[in-house]
Order: sequence, then C-alpha cells, then structure tokens
Amino acid sequence: MIVEKHKIQNVQPVIKQLDEAAINRIAAGEVIERPSSAIKELIENSIDAGAKNIDVDVADGGKTLIRVIDDGCGMTPADLPLAVSRHATSKLNSNDLFNISTFGFRGEALPSLGAVSRLNIKTKGVKTEAAELTVDAGLVSKIKPIALNRGTVIELRDLFYATPARLKFLRTDRTELQEINKIIKSLSIAYPSISFKLRDISNNKDRLLFNVVSEKGVPEEALKQRISRVLDQSFIDNSCMVKADRENFRLSGFVALPTFSRGSTNLQHIYINQRPVKDKILIGAVRAAYSDFLAKDRYPAVVLFLECHPQFVDVNVHPSKLEVRFREPGVVRGLVISAIRHALAEAGHRSSSTIAGAALGALQANNTFPKSLYQMDLNKNGPAKLSLNRLLESPETSQIDRVIDQEFDDLKAPNGSFIDNDIKDQKSSQYPLGAARGQVHENYIIAQTEDSVVIVDQHAAHERLVYEKLKKQMEASSVVRQVLLIPEIIELSNSDISILIDKKEQLLKYGLILEEFGENAIVIRETPAILGDFNVESLILDILDELSNSENSEKLHEQITSILSRKACHGSIRSGRRLNQEEMNALLREMEITPYSGQCNHGRPTYIELKLKDIERLFGRT
Repeated sequence: MIVEKHKIQNVQPVIKQLDEAAINRIAAGEVIERPSSAIKELIENSIDAGAKNIDVDVADGGKTLIRVIDDGCGMTPADLPLAVSRHATSKLNSNDLFNISTFGFRGEALPSLGAVSRLNIKTKGVKTEAAELTVDAGLVSKIKPIALNRGTVIELRDLFYATPARLKFLRTDRTELQEINKIIKSLSIAYPSISFKLRDISNNKDRLLFNVVSEKGVPEEALKQRISRVLDQSFIDNSCMVKADRENFRLSGFVALPTFSRGSTNLQHIYINQRPVKDKILIGAVRAAYSDFLAKDRYPAVVLFLECHPQFVDVNVHPSKLEVRFREPGVVRGLVISAIRHALAEAGHRSSSTIAGAALGALQANNTFPKSLYQMDLNKNGPAKLSLNRLLESPETSQIDRVIDQEFDDLKAPNGSFIDNDIKDQKSSQYPLGAARGQVHENYIIAQTEDSVVIVDQHAAHERLVYEKLKKQMEASSVVRQVLLIPEIIELSNSDISILIDKKEQLLKYGLILEEFGENAIVIRETPAILGDFNVESLILDILDELSNSENSEKLHEQITSILSRKACHGSIRSGRRLNQEEMNALLREMEITPYSGQCNHGRPTYIELKLKDIERLFGRT
C-alpha cells in the first residue's frame, strides 16, 4: 500500500479542542501498551492498597479477560466515580512530585483502562458497604450495591476493543502470557510478604501458571526464599550478597557469579524503592561491573535493590514509570560498580556449581556436552612456549612496562603427562582446590580435595592470574602516555566540546590529554601508550556518544583492559604445555588467593569441582 504524502492545505487550518473521549484514548495509549502493562498497573494499585493476597486470572493472553482480586483496603462507594476520573488519586499529598512513596500517583491507570475496554470494579472498604461500577469505552455507569468481602475485584474485558488499531499490534496469546508472567514474577520478588497467583482460564480451562505464598522470617531470609522460588535455588547457590551504601543511597541484593551468566537480560531484576525499573544508568553500571568477566554476548544475573529518599530520584519521567532520573547519577553508578566488584572479589575463586552439574549430566549415557558450559579451545598446533616477557618486548607492545615476571616458562616440564599419585609435600585436605594429582591432554590439571575431584583448565586459569597482575601493575603505575608527534585536531560542536572539557580529568586518568583549540575544535596531545596507533577521532566520537547517555564513559577503560586481557591470554600457559607437579600446585595455590580466578577473562569457568558422592552415583556405588 502506498501512503500519500501529507499536503499543506491552502485554507488556514482551524485549531479545535479534542473531545474528552479522544483525549482519554490517546492518553490511554501511553499508559496501557499491552495486557501486561494493564496488569502491572492493577497489581501496583493492589500493593498500594496494602493487599496480602493478589490473584490474577487471564484469558487469551489478557486480550479478552483480565481479573485482579486483592484483599487490600478497598474503596468507598463515593470513591468509585473519582477512581475512574482522570488525574484523581489518593496517593499524592499536596501535589508533591518530589516525595512519591507509592506506585501510583498520576491517577491515570483506571481511567485509561476504562477508555479502551470494558471495565468492572467491585470494592469494599474497611467500614463501608460494597459497591460496583462499570466503564464501557469511557461511559461510566451508576453505582450499584453488592455483596463482597473486604478488598477489590477488577475485571477488564475486551482490551483495546475501543481502539482496534492498537489491538492489531498485540502479539500472540502465548507471547502476551509470557510477558504477563514476567511482570508478576518481577513484582513478587520485591514483595516477599505478599502471595501472588496467576491463572490462565482460556477455553474454560483453569491452569495455574504461577503461585507463591507469603514468605516468613526476617526480611533478608524471606527475600532469599522468594528469589529461590521465582528464579530457582541455583541463582541463590551461585550468587554473592551485596550490601553497600554511599552518601544518600543504599544498595542490597544478590549478584550471580560470572560463570552463571545468561544470553539475555532476563535474569536482571533491578528495583528502586521496591519499584521495578529499566534504567540506563543502573543497567550500564551492572554491565561495567562485570566487564572484566563476561564476553560481549553474555549478561549477568542480578537482583538489586536501591533505596533512597524519594527526593533523590524522579520517577515521573514516563507513564510506564520504568525510567527514572537520579539527582546524583555519578554516585549511583559508582556505588553499583564498586559494590558488585567487591562482592565478586569476596567470592575469590568460586565458580558456578551448575557447571559441575552440567558436566555430570554430560557423563551420562547418550548425553552430549551442553553448549552453555564454556570451554577454552584446545591448541591444535601443539605445545606453545611463548614467554610473556618476550611478548611484552615485541614492537607492538614495546611501550608497555614489563609488568610481571616469568612464572612458569623457566620451569622444566616432565617428560610424562601423568604425575605419580604419591604427593608428599601437599595434602589434599589443606587447600580449597586440593593437591595436583596429574595432567591429562596437556591442558587439564586433575586435583584432589578431601571430598571431590577438581579439573582445572590451565590456560583459562593462568590467563586470569596474569590479567589480574597486569591490572594491578597498571593501577599502581598509572596509564603510560605517549606524546603525539603531530597533535590530532578534531572539529566538534560547542556543546560536544563542553562535554569533553567537563570530563577532562576523568580522561586524563586513562592517559588521554585534550585541550580546546579555537572555537569549534579540540586538540589531542597525548594518548594511552598501550593503544598504540589507533583512530583517535573515532574514539572521541564513541566517548561523546556514551557521555550523551550517561555521566561517565568507559570507552577508554574498556579498550585498555581489552588489550591487557589479550596480552594475558597470549602470555599465559598454553593448551598443550606439559607441567610438572610443582607448577601445577603453584597454579592451584595462586588461584586460591587471586580474586575472580573462578572464571577467565571471557567469563568461562577455570575449573570444575565434582563431588565424590556424585561420581560414585555415576558408577552405581550409592
């Protein structure tokens, strides 16, 4: 279909006031995008009402029926007409938009739902009579008395029937139902004390899709129980607790080990004052915190709660209330990054326990090794004996200080690939990763603990150790700069120049020195030596793009750490290198004292621990 271009009329156009129905339907499109957003608004109203039990029934992915039942405080009959009137709310005091402590405050959810569908509300307050009200595409009925227990029942039928164009953009029933499930799960994590149920009653069937009861105990334990029910116990088993505060903000929650990463952001749940959000600053901070541990196509799993006084965060940015603005975004970003990295450092050499489970499953008959379990590729070209010191002396990296000593290359490897089991100097019970018993396939170290067998990928493990040493040396000596023989002049707008000048000190920390050059240009005089010969202008433009979306830029840091990571990979023990007993045990001991050693620079596991009892089960011994 060819759409005709809009033509300007010769007649002077007349400005007219839209009728109330059109206004409400346009506004409804901003608040209610799909069935899941309608359910989100209704559940949030239930939470604000103090409900302890919230039941949700849907049919046909929420397109034909949405029913939300709660046992909250309810409403009085006199409140009902106001509840379906636009911009009427009981949750905003004195029009103070800087002190919002509830989900709702706009007074738009119920009027929007009533404008695009058939809405029925039944409610009973604490000491009032029960009443019923219906709204059909904006037309409000009279209030009727009914019999009802305390609480509210809201039925939404034929969503978007009054706006057929919006109805055409909805996805399949299955897809819409999945989105509804995600919304309810996300809200249930934030409120462990509330019971949630989701039923699909399509085609006269009753399928219970989600059900969590109110969790008991202290808040911290209740949260762990709720997370284990919603996200699975494996998340709790493979995560670290986060607790930190900075200035006006407090951060808590759980962050998963890098080896527990996923291929999407589905396991990222971030809340501000218990409100689920998808904020760019917070998502970017989480990504930055894991930047040293994950490949670009992997995403960390986190459940984080950020708390602050409402005056330090603006939730009135978008009708969906998923975007926020912070008064101090730099403080928030720094808090998230430092707290996560500290938690992961405290985990030491821990690696995901699910990897061992996957490995044991692969050992069963007729099973193939799961693709989700990362493994370093074997060196098919035979043993590699590249010295890290020699690498750092190459022309490509001649300007980098020789930052670490040779650790393994000077040690002579034994002729055999398997070491005698008689270990006299180190006992398996003394160390978390045990004592080395041998090496197989010139890449995997077999170690024994008191109750398990540990398999270590020597290349991946040593890569992490070398990388951490390179980073420490870099931090201690600062970034080495190189003076450009011919300074780079880059023409920019005045606004872009102002942004870069404001971040001049931050860029200096990473070895980039710039100055204003005339009215519409900057001059780059020094760059990080480690980057060598690169496109300076392209880097500056990337930094500007990043600064336009946030208060900070990590482009320089990412490029520097990427080079360090690459050099650590090239300078580490290669697959195919035979190690003797002393070398293997030295590697194990270094792993035990080095933070983040449970995964290599790409997020792959460096070792797998197989419990003896699990191995015995494989052989039918238990």
